[in-house]
Amino acid sequence: MSDPVTTPGTAAHQKIDTSVPHSARIWNYWLGGKDNYPVDEEAGDAYTAVFPGIVTVARSSRAFLRRNITYLVAEAGVRQFLDVGTGLPTADNTHEVAQRIAPEARIVYVDNDPMVLAHARALLYSAPEGATAYIDSDVLDPDSVLTAAARTLDFDRPVALILSNILGHIADYDQARSVVTRLMGALPSGSYLSVNDGSRGIDPEFDRAQDAYNESGAAPYILRTVDQITAFFDGLELVDPGVVPVTQWRPEAGSAPAGPIGEHGGLARKP
Repeated sequence: MSDPVTTPGTAAHQKIDTSVPHSARIWNYWLGGKDNYPVDEEAGDAYTAVFPGIVTVARSSRAFLRRNITYLVAEAGVRQFLDVGTGLPTADNTHEVAQRIAPEARIVYVDNDPMVLAHARALLYSAPEGATAYIDSDVLDPDSVLTAAARTLDFDRPVALILSNILGHIADYDQARSVVTRLMGALPSGSYLSVNDGSRGIDPEFDRAQDAYNESGAAPYILRTVDQITAFFDGLELVDPGVVPVTQWRPEAGSAPAGPIGEHGGLARKP
């Protein structure tokens, strides 16, 4: 196993604030991870008290990403991944899923949280045939992301851009779309975009819980309508079944039928 390459940025020098709940650490808590603090567990428990279904949303989102990556490697032949807003490492990280099928796959992770940076170096090990790298950068600076990613990825070959539960952290919708457009614009034909985010208007309890969380002083996460999530894929060719609840995107054979869930996602190819 080879060591990941870490590209430091300003976040590497920031102190981890354990007095304020952090979305990545709360998400890790809901996924069953241990990389969180009491303040995150308290916030996570307060959220689940209002909307217990958030644990299902978090774990279904992770399963959706795993199925996306499996499709991309096994069926679409993709060998390069740019995972922006990766969050804290947990089970079935992008490189683990990809390199189980294709050990030569190359993965670049992007985040700007100091705790994520620390755990990335400790946990994100590549198969020797491939590569992983970690970029300490902000999704709101796509040019910086692309410049750093080009040190590991070959932008003359298809790349899968992974934006899993990150666009909701960009409050301005037009800005979120602009970020997607800039990142995808730098990738060649045959590249893919994977997006999944919390969706508004599906589960009223989810909407209320998220609105209350956003008013708590923590960094807000904006639930968007299914139409808004679908519009992130404008100009691309959606892979069947399109933008759907994450539980309904190519579910594994034999899995029980899933009802509506306030998390939608899709995968699309750049023509």
